[in-house]
Amino acid sequence: MKPEAFLPDDYRPAENEPFMNDRQLEYFRRKLLTWKQELMDQSAETLGNLTESGRNVPDLADRASEETDRALELRTRDRQRKLISKIDAALRRIDNGEFGYCEMTGEPISLKRLDARPIATMTLEAQEKHERREKVHREE
Repeated sequence: MKPEAFLPDDYRPAENEPFMNDRQLEYFRRKLLTWKQELMDQSAETLGNLTESGRNVPDLADRASEETDRALELRTRDRQRKLISKIDAALRRIDNGEFGYCEMTGEPISLKRLDARPIATMTLEAQEKHERREKVHREE
């Protein structure tokens, strides 16, 4: 494991520096860890809310509304749980030296794409091709 690279607060990866150098990797590691922590905090907050809202609501309409809200919250948290697993996979790719490269073509994924979606595993072109193939198979 490499020691953390020095990273100024205003650092943003740039195209004119070596791709996936130590600073870029540290930037994405921190971005992913911050995102994961935010999701974990929201999850803990949801658990607190669910235990609090276990009260018995006599009005049927209010009870139905509360149950709908609870179901929506649980679906959201389930999506976030899956997202956390993708974040963990991206962190493993950073540790393995595979982060930033397309799993289909091996080409570098653009820094803009990684900055917007640091869990991306494919270049935009490979992702679009994959989605087109997926759509064709669904329609058959």
